[in-house]
Amino acid sequence: MLGHRALGCAASLALALPLALAGPAALEGASATGKPNDGSSATPVLFEWQRIALTTVFPPAPPTPIPVGTLYLGFTSLAVNDAVQTSLQRGHTSVKAAIAQAAHDVLAEYFPTATASLDASLSNTLASVESSTSRDKGVRIGRSAAADMIASRADDGRNDTSVTFDLPPGPGVWTPPPTGMLAPWLGYVTPLVPTRPVATGTPDALTSAVYAADFDEVKRIGSLTASPADRSDHDTETAKFFTTNILIAYQDALLRYLETHPLGVSTSARLLATINGSTGNAVIQTWRLKRELGFWRPNQAIIGADSDDNPATVADPAWQPLNVSLPPFAPNPPYPDYTSGHAALTSSFAQSVRNYLGDAVPLELHSSVTGTDRTYATLSSLESDAFMSRIWLGIHFRHAMDDGYSLGHRTANRVTAMLE
Repeated sequence: MLGHRALGCAASLALALPLALAGPAALEGASATGKPNDGSSATPVLFEWQRIALTTVFPPAPPTPIPVGTLYLGFTSLAVNDAVQTSLQRGHTSVKAAIAQAAHDVLAEYFPTATASLDASLSNTLASVESSTSRDKGVRIGRSAAADMIASRADDGRNDTSVTFDLPPGPGVWTPPPTGMLAPWLGYVTPLVPTRPVATGTPDALTSAVYAADFDEVKRIGSLTASPADRSDHDTETAKFFTTNILIAYQDALLRYLETHPLGVSTSARLLATINGSTGNAVIQTWRLKRELGFWRPNQAIIGADSDDNPATVADPAWQPLNVSLPPFAPNPPYPDYTSGHAALTSSFAQSVRNYLGDAVPLELHSSVTGTDRTYATLSSLESDAFMSRIWLGIHFRHAMDDGYSLGHRTANRVTAMLE
């Protein structure tokens, strides 16, 4: 069981929507007018451009912060989904061309240094479309979908340098590093999909018994020097495994699964849009909570426990988290504990997929940090390891994980309902 509160993961899982979102199979190979298009062969192109999006948004250098990258994956997937659904309604229209043009234009807008590579990929896709008439129609649809997306994101709050982390220091308040909080503006960006925010809790009171329990747990099992009795070698390896870029790991695994369990281009495009719309929305709300509540992370709490007025917590000035030696943010990510971004990303991804395919979706994940692969038979088992990884790393309290999962699950349910 992952959590121990009413807003915990188990309760959130119980809220999963029983949505049966079978794509309009009748439209996969023919338009609503009965005229043929290339919809039945466009799914590989959709997956190819999703992979292009992942490598464009997250280049080796300079790295895009994972929370920020969710926005641009969302912009791309939502524009592509619009292009796909529009193309499938038209006669003699290339869905392939629409996908490629929409993805190309959105990515080139926000990542201009990748334009040459994107141009080459676009040329390759368009060259595979035999009919110039259907290709040109698809190009126009893709351009229109991308232009609409780009226009809708003007002045949406991105990169607003006037937003800073400015809570006064004190017990329970996170202390930022010299570089400040990463992307404090992120919490005030216009949501990718117009759903209402999820009701959340707040960090536990420093003087409460539940806070003391979370404190003791992470102090014991999240320490750099935790004993084998408290954190096994398998636990440690799991913690390190999930320090990889989870957006890449999760979506790469899902794309490989879908290649052998085809849904058709319409449903696949909608699923990807749901995933990336959900993760974007979840991260936006998470970052607002982080900035406005500013709850301290475990290492600051454990070192400064003498100031928390809780007799059940004991300070350890020498305590360090397992994460102290792990990239990219060691010893701690440059943003507060509550609520967990890793939890919100994992749970919004998992719940989006669960709403379409159920829980029993076997995914083989690759971690670029450990260089290893892991296969999870269910989304729930993936969530369980990802949940505990942040406590074993010593960078989150359980309450931040519980509420992050609740936020992500509920956000995914709302985005799924909006896009179905």
